[in-house]
Amino acid sequence: MSMGTPASPALAFLAVAKRFEDRMAVERLDLEVAKGELFGLIGPNGAGKTTTIKMAVGLLRPSSGRILVSGFDIQREGSRARRLLGYVPDNAPLYDKLTGLEMLELAADLYQVSRQRRRRRIPALLEALDLEADASQLVQSYSRGMRQKLALCAALVHDPEVLLLDEPTVGLDPVAARQLRTMLQSLCATGHTVFLSTHALEVAAVLCDRVGIFNQGRLVALGTVAELERTAGLDAAGSLEDVFMNVTGAEDQETARLISALGA
Repeated sequence: MSMGTPASPALAFLAVAKRFEDRMAVERLDLEVAKGELFGLIGPNGAGKTTTIKMAVGLLRPSSGRILVSGFDIQREGSRARRLLGYVPDNAPLYDKLTGLEMLELAADLYQVSRQRRRRRIPALLEALDLEADASQLVQSYSRGMRQKLALCAALVHDPEVLLLDEPTVGLDPVAARQLRTMLQSLCATGHTVFLSTHALEVAAVLCDRVGIFNQGRLVALGTVAELERTAGLDAAGSLEDVFMNVTGAEDQETARLISALGA
């Protein structure tokens, strides 16, 4: 694993905002994610989660503010910052005419992973995500879940300090989702940092050290699940879903839609 600035958080958003024409997608985000933390970002569709991740990996330029990866500015020191990052987008693009093994060899080439290191790294990743038996098959034959797992292997081939995942459990069956959770927890236990967005609130509740709730481009709640439940004034029977519905106003909106539909 590469070493960044020891005293810096793994990921820092400093007054970050993003505007698309007349729409503010992200509004002044201030957030630090510690090294070794597994952080989850949840929110309704269109809340700004994917935009935030794309800015963090350098695919989108913030309208204002700065994003630091282990102390390196993703815009000003992009090459140094990106060496520390792994990124898996939702529905990651893969080369269908390559085999799974060839896809990982290509990723290792792009990240300049040595031949000696990849001979250990690639088989270990394939084994961890149960892709060994399919490594010689063309990617075009892979299911959605297999493609998601292969994309994760490709993002991890260079052993990044910070892994960013956009909806990582989409398309995974229960066994694969469990494998993913185990791998992410193991990564954080060894000092890596994971930043993920998800609609699966139960995954965030079980997996994440802290959760941030996004709504209409703003971070409206932040903390551990227990802290969020207390802040929302929920009793012991409360859940992250209850917190989410409470702070985003989704419950009131859903009730209004149901009443309107029933009265139509």
